Amino acid sequence: MTDKNTAAGATDTEAQRDALDPATDALVGEWLTLPDVAERFGVQVTRIRQLLRDNQLIAVRRGENHALHIPAGFIVDDHTVKGLTGTLTLLKDAKFTDEEALRWLFTPDDTLPGTPVDALRENRGTEVRRRAQAEL
Repeated sequence: MTDKNTAAGATDTEAQRDALDPATDALVGEWLTLPDVAERFGVQVTRIRQLLRDNQLIAVRRGENHALHIPAGFIVDDHTVKGLTGTLTLLKDAKFTDEEALRWLFTPDDTLPGTPVDALRENRGTEVRRRAQAEL
């Protein structure tokens, strides 16, 4: 089987490998593109890309064009959810991939209750970080 090149220069095989797991996609639910997030924050897309490089946000490729998307649950009005950056740092320290971090953040946890991202949105970051530290 030969790989067919896509418009982005990646082959179909690469695109399938990089595609977001459907179960993770469903867990997250609502997604925003980088331009959507930039508009909400009132900044240029380059600033959002810098936040991604600095591990203050995570994005994954999804959709037909494999564009980068950020979970809408990470955003409140014109800023990121309080405590998200510290939680992402802890998950990175625990060697979580971005997709694994998304699954962890959006999977219901009976001890919270709800999902870790819901708890962050409710200003219960200490509880979430305590659970993330347990992953180390």
